[in-house]
Amino acid sequence: MVYAVPLIIFMDDVSGNVSKQWNKHHAIYMSNANLPHEMLEKFFVRFVTSSPHAAPMELMRAMKESICVAAESGIVAWDCKDSEEVMLIPYGLFVAGDNPMQAEECSHTGLNCNYYCRTCDVGNTKEYKESETGYTSIFNSGNIQTPEETANKVRQQFETAMLSGASEKVKNSMSSTGIRDTASASVLNTLLELGKKLRKRTAGSPALPENEVRIALEKEFEQLLQGGKLDDAINPLLGMHDVFLLEKLKLLHLFQNRLETVNKDVLNAPCLNADYICHYKGSLIGKHFKSLAQVMPFLIYDLVPPTVLNGWTVMGELVVLVWHTENNKH
Repeated sequence: MVYAVPLIIFMDDVSGNVSKQWNKHHAIYMSNANLPHEMLEKFFVRFVTSSPHAAPMELMRAMKESICVAAESGIVAWDCKDSEEVMLIPYGLFVAGDNPMQAEECSHTGLNCNYYCRTCDVGNTKEYKESETGYTSIFNSGNIQTPEETANKVRQQFETAMLSGASEKVKNSMSSTGIRDTASASVLNTLLELGKKLRKRTAGSPALPENEVRIALEKEFEQLLQGGKLDDAINPLLGMHDVFLLEKLKLLHLFQNRLETVNKDVLNAPCLNADYICHYKGSLIGKHFKSLAQVMPFLIYDLVPPTVLNGWTVMGELVVLVWHTENNKH
């Protein structure tokens, strides 16, 4: 027997951090749409993948490829009810998620713009939507948004950014079309700010002619797309940068080795996992620092200047005075 398995795929960003230990990340979950609704609400939601580094579309692409491979070859399973082998063919039924995140990934401005749907072009101006005809049109699906149309509207925004008064014009364009591309937003904002500076009049000198402003903006745009400005800043320092990274890596390995081998028997410090501390050095919290403060002078005595070593020594002495994990008074 062969069964088709429709999958409900859900993606969201987890950013409500309570402490530094839990960084913002994206997660994908999946559930079987064949199951009854009451079961999907409480059970059978399965974790698929998560990453604090990979972009949402990278995660979704990897997940899609996994589903495609499984659909091509099929998944052999055992049907415990009928006591026979069956083949499962999974396919994506729909992708769920919260509106703000999905709007951002679809280059959409969200629910507050005139064309508030990221899937079709339903909507219009506020006055039109408040009219009888406009209100009725809200409940009808519009023309489907396509990647080509979205890309054309983003290009039009960049063309508008070259004009005088571009900031307000680009803002109106985003509101009227519902398109705002987060991937290129930094480049667009750079052009808008540069345009303001070039057109600004200074005392004793006239403003630049509009054709010169446009030439300067187009040149800046080309350099931003090619990464020229970044290369010009980095190339002279590449040699120094490589040496610095190599030395930093050596020190980090030396520090990790010392942390792994330091005697912890007499310490009330359960949080000295060297691999975790060095790998997640930007996400440590209080319990890690309390433990490190007791051993740090023995790890860095020949790696840092005397003033830094003295600072860690003082902190270590202070920590053992103020940090009590047990109350021995009866």
